[in-house]
Amino acid sequence: MAKTEIVTLDLNFQGKTQAIAVYLIKHSSGALLIECGPGSTLPALQAGLKANGLAASDITHVLLTHIHLDHAGSAGWWGRQGAQILVHPNGAAHMLNPEKLLASATRIYGDMMQTLWGEFLPVAASQLKIVNDAEEIAIGKLRFMPIHAPGHAEHHFVYLFEDIAFTGDVGGVRIPGYPYLQVPMPPPELHFGKWHETLKRLRKEKFSRIAPTHFGIFDDPQWQLDQVEKELNAAEKWLETVMPSNPPIEGLRQQFTDWMNAQGRAQGLSADAVRAYDLANPLGMSADGLMRYWKKVRLVA
Repeated sequence: MAKTEIVTLDLNFQGKTQAIAVYLIKHSSGALLIECGPGSTLPALQAGLKANGLAASDITHVLLTHIHLDHAGSAGWWGRQGAQILVHPNGAAHMLNPEKLLASATRIYGDMMQTLWGEFLPVAASQLKIVNDAEEIAIGKLRFMPIHAPGHAEHHFVYLFEDIAFTGDVGGVRIPGYPYLQVPMPPPELHFGKWHETLKRLRKEKFSRIAPTHFGIFDDPQWQLDQVEKELNAAEKWLETVMPSNPPIEGLRQQFTDWMNAQGRAQGLSADAVRAYDLANPLGMSADGLMRYWKKVRLVA
């Protein structure tokens, strides 16, 4: 059976290619998107649709892997164009009323909120569809299987479709051109144990391609899952070495950034690739996630 065409649309986030992807799949009555990116990248996404002979009104469904701003920020806008927004049960309330989500993000990004993410509109209840773990999604003749995938976030799905797994962030951040991968570990729901369980579950599924949102489609999913596990183990071991000295958060951010940058230099990352990784996976945010995990999970275990 012929594979369905999947088009990778580059959102050119903050003027940088290969930082955030949206995946476009046409079907009998229009087209669907895996992810929709932030509001700030709507012009780039609409341009990508136009290049493929489509308009915003042709999008019937948006499947969100999770509700973080770089993946789901423009969902409300797409709902207003008539698209049905599919989301994890644990993320639905924030799509209907994003006030708490935006307040939390504003504490992190401050004056950069609008520049980075643009407008985040609520999704109307009539346009929101909650889907459950392993509940098949039928769109025309296309079939998607959502897999509950915590570790990065509790509201995270991996979508299985034909021979491909759309892994959002739980499959890591991987910029084409280098045998290198990072794991994004932001607060508040980073959990190493749950992430390992997600990887274990994914290994039981059959797919020959893997598509993280950051960035692109790769044909070596086993390597990628193994590398995610390797990086998780390394990060947890690193945390165990630095946290006994009780560093302040500013110090932890600097130590983690230095550690990760050293790994990037060892891989020979170009300045262009480093910028793509920095935009897709801000290292200071992962340090914050590690700090919270240590205090809220490890110290109370």
